[in-house]
Amino acid sequence: MSEKTVVLDEAAMGRVIARISYEIIEKNRGAQSLCIVGIYTRGAQIAMRIAQKILEVEGVKVQTGYLDITPHRDDRPYADATPDRSQIPFDIQGKTVILVDDVLYTGRTVRAAIDALMQRGRPQKIQLAVLIDRGHRELPIRPDFIGKNLPTSKEERIAVMVKEIDGVDKIAILSK
Repeated sequence: MSEKTVVLDEAAMGRVIARISYEIIEKNRGAQSLCIVGIYTRGAQIAMRIAQKILEVEGVKVQTGYLDITPHRDDRPYADATPDRSQIPFDIQGKTVILVDDVLYTGRTVRAAIDALMQRGRPQKIQLAVLIDRGHRELPIRPDFIGKNLPTSKEERIAVMVKEIDGVDKIAILSK
């Protein structure tokens, strides 16, 4: 696959994450009852950045965790030998959980994440934040916070790159 178009560069990604953070604060009237859970791998990195921005804006350190959805996927058999890399060192019971992912496509990843969260407790509410919503839903999943709506063809792929993993911050459309 080759890079067709850069959708967001480093500065634009920073602005999108800041906007999502402000929207989360506004919708929830502050950050006191929130916790943030990012879906491995890049959703976890985005979750950390949102938590950091909320700390800068509100002065509230929001508990942040990471969720490995591998055991809950419906498209790949889960091998018992595969360790669960989830790190949620706090109780989600009764809290508003902000579930963070990089790209929302069919909705199956989010469904698996909700299953994984519900095994850890019963949150008061789950809200979904995504950097990119590319459409093509197979399940009735709708994000609460969207960085950018990006209608794509099914043949295209969205590549989200973050400095912590890829050495660069950018989002690009890849084509065959």
